[in-house]
Amino acid sequence: MSTTGKQLRVGMVGYAFMGAAHSQAWRTVNRVYDLPARARMALICGRDSGKVAEAADRLGWEAYTTDWRDLIDRDDIDVVDVCTPGDSHAEIALAALAAGKHVLCEKPLANTVQEAREMAAAAATAQAAGVRSMCGFNYRRVPAVTMMRQLVADGRLGVIRHVRAVYLQDWIVDPQFPLVWRLQKDRAGSGALGDIGAHIIDLTQYVTGQRITGVSAVTETFVKERPLPAESSGLAASANGGDGQVVDGAGPATGPVTVDDAALFVARLDGGALATYEASRFATGRKNALRVEINGSLGSVVFDLERLNELEFYDATRPTAEQGFSRILVTEGEHPYMSAWWPPGHIIGYEHSFTHQMRDFVEAIATGADPAPSFADALQVQLVLDAVARSAELGSSWTEVEPALAAVAV
Repeated sequence: MSTTGKQLRVGMVGYAFMGAAHSQAWRTVNRVYDLPARARMALICGRDSGKVAEAADRLGWEAYTTDWRDLIDRDDIDVVDVCTPGDSHAEIALAALAAGKHVLCEKPLANTVQEAREMAAAAATAQAAGVRSMCGFNYRRVPAVTMMRQLVADGRLGVIRHVRAVYLQDWIVDPQFPLVWRLQKDRAGSGALGDIGAHIIDLTQYVTGQRITGVSAVTETFVKERPLPAESSGLAASANGGDGQVVDGAGPATGPVTVDDAALFVARLDGGALATYEASRFATGRKNALRVEINGSLGSVVFDLERLNELEFYDATRPTAEQGFSRILVTEGEHPYMSAWWPPGHIIGYEHSFTHQMRDFVEAIATGADPAPSFADALQVQLVLDAVARSAELGSSWTEVEPALAAVAV
């Protein structure tokens, strides 16, 4: 697909948390980076006419619609950005690819392996016609993480032995927190595992260049019943045996939590490393705590999202008297992505990772390159998520991860 007038006309589906983050990035990317094409925020889509109209005005979109099919059918849309819950990723992305639109899809790619297979296969077919697709694992674009990957690729850590990754939140610790879509399997696919666990799976594989081949896992749902959101509680209260019930005939309507609250697993990587992963939305006091540590034969490196402009680096090749973890402040112009921002020492934040993501996607489309992570990469993450879920269901039994290439070919 050509970029008409060196312009990429973007249509985005969804306007909540991720929609706002993506909108900020689309607004910013061409104002910061000199790119071969300009992203134009042409159309935003949401089901509620009043809310999506307000979102279009607030977030900077030229127009709005309430039907994503209309968005895809339009000839003046080049890129479809999917920021919806996981249950609609496959349908929207497949239709967009079939219509010749470039697609950016939020993570995890889909709710099931089968959906992810279909999406990866469709992306491969579309790629042959010049249509590009990418999955939105934004933490790859944190400059410190990209530098972390480079340290590993340059051999500064030697042979990788250990990987430790945690992603901890606490936003649903209160048992009275309502049963939002992220707590329903039919909407979200899984809980902490897919929502935040997918990030650390992708991040560690990206940084190390190694793939997870097998897992042994446990998951837990600590609060198994929650109040329904206010807008749906009245409907649920009148349902007979539906998703909600009235406690003692008079209490609030509630419904079952059908996803995991926490997932823990050990893993083997194909380069020989051993890994541990923990994803929880019940880590009281932890708001968005993502931490990755890589230990190698020649050194170690640590990234902490709460200090996202920094790396801790241990160089075991230095003289004994000089050894110890050192702090690298990743704000220099030669650091990844940083040349377009501020003078050295001036830090950036969470939102910049999305701007960097859009930069890479726009550049790939305009130059005919293949962006990463591809749908095939995201499928591989989906296969790990599936192996973790199957292992936990079987009682922590060792479960092999299906090879991603074999899955695409099915």
